[in-house]
Amino acid sequence: MSKRSSRGLAALLWLAATVAHAAPLQPVQLEALTSPDLRARVAAGTTIALVPIGGTEQNGPHMVLGKHNVRVRALAEQIAERLGNALVAPVIAYVPEGKIEPPQSHMRFPGTLSIPEPAFEAMLEGAALSLCHHGLRDVVLLGDHGGYQKSLQRVATRIRRDGCRVHAPPEYYRASQEGYAKLLGERGYESAERGEHAGLADTSLALAIDPALVRPEWLGRRSTPAERPGVIGDPRRASAELGRLGVAHIVDATVAAIRERTGAR
Repeated sequence: MSKRSSRGLAALLWLAATVAHAAPLQPVQLEALTSPDLRARVAAGTTIALVPIGGTEQNGPHMVLGKHNVRVRALAEQIAERLGNALVAPVIAYVPEGKIEPPQSHMRFPGTLSIPEPAFEAMLEGAALSLCHHGLRDVVLLGDHGGYQKSLQRVATRIRRDGCRVHAPPEYYRASQEGYAKLLGERGYESAERGEHAGLADTSLALAIDPALVRPEWLGRRSTPAERPGVIGDPRRASAELGRLGVAHIVDATVAAIRERTGAR
């Protein structure tokens, strides 16, 4: 072996050893930390806590009940990684979904869980104040469901604490609805197909986040709206590729909104 080859091999071995012993990426999930871990992260400059809010509701025969919970966690993690100084709190999966007796809205379908608005808002306030108490300076409520957006705004307005602010940026939900719909419309997908709930747009986002959220036997097959109860739209042409457009748009829009509100760079 020549001296040049020997030096090249030595350099590669050194690089491999360096990568192997590099410090692992720090988790962004609050649940993955110990109490001293959190104290150290705050002392080192972590100032933002993202509170992902999902919901447990019917999503037609082709998509699981926990779609919102899985989606908002994954998106919040991507947003936190982009921000660099944020942590993701546990997902809030119990949200207002309509009257229970007599059943209204999604409560008309098995599996939906609903709690009253006052209890929901009290839970959000308690979570936000807890995070403020532990030294986070900006608590950001990220709501993946349209039905409780006004509750998020009310909570953010009510909490006033020295050294800590609560935000409910509408850009997150707006990007998942209006912004994403525009991107799909530019590619020829009409509103009736994109849908408002569990249609092509909703299903594509789920496929991009985790294909296990969707029952593949329902995609691409002939079916009538009557065979898809609880669905507003048509999910049959949904794809992970289309979903990735929405994921990127939601993350970009939300990161920009949080940076503007918190002064983060």
